[in-house]
Amino acid sequence: MNAFKRIINAISPATTSQTPRMGRVLEPRPEDTWRDYPSGNLTPSRLMAILREADAGSLSSVLQLYEEMEEKDPHLYAVAGTRRLALTGLEWSIEADPMGDTNLALRAADHARRTLARIDGFDDALQHLALAVGRNIAVAELVWDGVGDSVSLVDIVPVDFARLALDDVDRPRILTDDQPIDGIELEPNKFVVHVPQCVSGHPQRGGLLRVTALAYLAKNLALKDWMIFAEVFGMPVRIARYEPSATAEEKREMMRMLESLGSSAAGIFSRGVELQIVEAGRGAKGPPYQSLIEYLNREISKAWLGQTLTTDVSGARGTLAATSVHEQVRRDILADDIRRESRTVRRDILKPLTQFAFGPDAPVPVFRRKLTRVGSTRELADLLAVAVNDLGAAIPSGWVHDALSIPRARDAEPVLTGRRRSGS
Repeated sequence: MNAFKRIINAISPATTSQTPRMGRVLEPRPEDTWRDYPSGNLTPSRLMAILREADAGSLSSVLQLYEEMEEKDPHLYAVAGTRRLALTGLEWSIEADPMGDTNLALRAADHARRTLARIDGFDDALQHLALAVGRNIAVAELVWDGVGDSVSLVDIVPVDFARLALDDVDRPRILTDDQPIDGIELEPNKFVVHVPQCVSGHPQRGGLLRVTALAYLAKNLALKDWMIFAEVFGMPVRIARYEPSATAEEKREMMRMLESLGSSAAGIFSRGVELQIVEAGRGAKGPPYQSLIEYLNREISKAWLGQTLTTDVSGARGTLAATSVHEQVRRDILADDIRRESRTVRRDILKPLTQFAFGPDAPVPVFRRKLTRVGSTRELADLLAVAVNDLGAAIPSGWVHDALSIPRARDAEPVLTGRRRSGS
């Protein structure tokens, strides 16, 4: 069995009839907010050591580093937010399994829909799971409540990243007060584990923050050198020439005057002193720090968004047509994020929720995001006119209202009739 199958089996038990533990397994603790700040004085060798620790199963340092990377790099924070908000900003829906018994599938979907609507923290849990787009792993706990013989889902609580670890075969574990090093196994039907990019079956290989970690480090080092350069060479150089007969006391007094001139922009010198102020950088080409940082920003944008035109607008770098093409690439990436999220939610939330209520053979509903169409509503309206009037396509009116952002009319509410074609 390969590593990927081991992870799936660990987070998706084959038997869902096992009743989960009621209430919460993990309670909040003060140390969940503690941070070691591994990004301080980060070097290439230190970065390599942190990544190797993650490969060996210790995720504390690497997940803290990922958190700091987004906090300290505004560009990385922006592109990561753009990638995740493109997913979490879409409306979600629960649809019946099209392959199952129609009546039972509709009942199961309605049950799941009403249950998740009652959970106030469900959207927050989805946002937490979306952090896996970057960290490549996110875990949330399912909180169940038993009433008689029935089991109901009452909450979904994010699990702090500081509690995550991996065992010897790359299966996720959770650190507790009783097991602060090895952690505990994930109980069946109690946890949602989202691993969107599982390269070679390892939950830490393939994550976007790991991919961009070296670019972040190079950018951070370049920025430090740029700040040092600005501090040393950014200010004009003040030069005062004195007569060979000047005494040591006169030289010290002249130095104090130059220091005063730097802070207060005013000084008093005798006629015998020749004062010269040399502007820094005049007539010389500037250092390469800015171009290097801009290059690294573009590489980070490519990794997260698949393009650069929506983040880099300096200069004439592209046309509207090129931007539209790049936007289509972003939609391909978004569609993949939607598919992976839907798979996780269906497997870890909807499956136990449905089978505890309707039995192990009940059809599991499908979690979907409503992907809005790119382009003007005018283009969509023209396309619908051809599809309906000329091709006779049967298009649900509800979908048309959603796509055109037109509200549905309530009962007995006056509506616009418009013009009808002859013979219609």
